Amino acid sequence: MATQKRAVRRLGAATGISAAAYLLGVRRRQQRAQSERHRLHFDLLCKAMDDPTLTAVLDTYDSDVPREKQRQFLFANALYINALHAHRIGAISLRELFGHLRVMCQNQVFREYWEATRHHRASLGTTLEGRLGRMVDGLIRDLEDSDTDEWWVVGEPPTE
Repeated sequence: MATQKRAVRRLGAATGISAAAYLLGVRRRQQRAQSERHRLHFDLLCKAMDDPTLTAVLDTYDSDVPREKQRQFLFANALYINALHAHRIGAISLRELFGHLRVMCQNQVFREYWEATRHHRASLGTTLEGRLGRMVDGLIRDLEDSDTDEWWVVGEPPTE
């Protein structure tokens, strides 16, 4: 890491660009790449939702899931990934993401999707998506264990 910082300082000195400006440029390029990846993922999901022959390609569930339910699951995935992407690029904070996820977890189809894809998240480990997946797991447990109808107060929002 120290070697990288020295290289960035040398590069900045040689080109007249500060290290902060250089790193900001790198961050923006990463965000654009993430946004392009997100757009492509969403386009592919839309195609699969529109075409049953493509929906079948994404059928990796442990049980038989009817085609209409698969399309609903794909849409639930699109909503989840959209919220995750907004957090990744800094458009929403972790607390805001938690609020969006709490709303999504109110929907029975989303909960069914989440359960049906549990094995998909098993290998995510300590990645951001793995940590957020465990946060949703906990949120769903909290909502199911709650004895209040005020679902918007259930669960402990994360600290940044």
